[in-house]
Amino acid sequence: MAPRSLPYVEAWLSGPRGHQFYTRTYAATRAARATVVFIHGFAEHVGRHEHAHRYWQTEDITIFTFDQRGFGRTALDAEHKSKDAAYGKESFEDKMRDVEFWVRHVKSQHPDLPLFLAGHSMGGGTVLSFPTQAKPPPSKESVEMLAGVIGMSPLILQATPASRVLRKAGAAVAMIAPWLPFPAEVPPEYLSHDPAVNDAVHSDPLIKQHGTFKGLTDMLNMGENLLYGSYKNWPKKLPVLITHGTQDKVTSHKASEELYGKLDAEDKKLSLYEGAYHEVMNEPDGVKERFWDECIAWIHAHIPEAQLARL
Repeated sequence: MAPRSLPYVEAWLSGPRGHQFYTRTYAATRAARATVVFIHGFAEHVGRHEHAHRYWQTEDITIFTFDQRGFGRTALDAEHKSKDAAYGKESFEDKMRDVEFWVRHVKSQHPDLPLFLAGHSMGGGTVLSFPTQAKPPPSKESVEMLAGVIGMSPLILQATPASRVLRKAGAAVAMIAPWLPFPAEVPPEYLSHDPAVNDAVHSDPLIKQHGTFKGLTDMLNMGENLLYGSYKNWPKKLPVLITHGTQDKVTSHKASEELYGKLDAEDKKLSLYEGAYHEVMNEPDGVKERFWDECIAWIHAHIPEAQLARL
């Protein structure tokens, strides 16, 4: 467990089918006005977002986050991880089931607070896909627990798409040997204009530059399925904020713009950060603070009036 001096409480919790997850809860430093379930990106872990979550918790927001199945401590902690856990070992169905589980977990702990779902990169694609599934998981009841969704630099399409030949070959291998590892390097210099951020990725023992054939195939299919099909299922009353840097070399900001145009949401916003790389939350020169403030203000603006009256 984390020392009391840390700004969060860490815990190993059992998720779907008893899988063990490393989790963190950043409790609001004052009375919480909202809760957020945050989903990290591919080949990273929740520790990389501590600076953002510490900032958010000072703005009356409680954040629950976890190392996803197949990543971070959930995949690599020899003492606590599930016996069948391995790096990159996850699927689209796993993602939907896991996110639904933790959404319901947080809602059960804070039933009177509005709950927002936010995610970055692969996590951004995940949270945008979550409310659009035609059949469970998730259930309609779980989606209705959400007060809003924030997709940050979401993986809808890659900035430089993998070749169709490679994609088809990978999908074929995934049918035969789904958990076979496959290299999937994201050059650290593509992440931020801040060299210190990129250097930290190089030396981070919880970051491995590979996935599995099944995990990678499902991840890329997820965004395409959203953009070309399941977007039609977006709940009209569910607010959504999509953010993206215009110089992102990892995920396509043009795809975010296209998805935004297609979503039939009554309350939607697209925010582009001119010149920013993939990790807008890690950009220097005041960009990350502006980004955090925008997300926080959006959450505050979407707290139901009935909830505000009780505060």
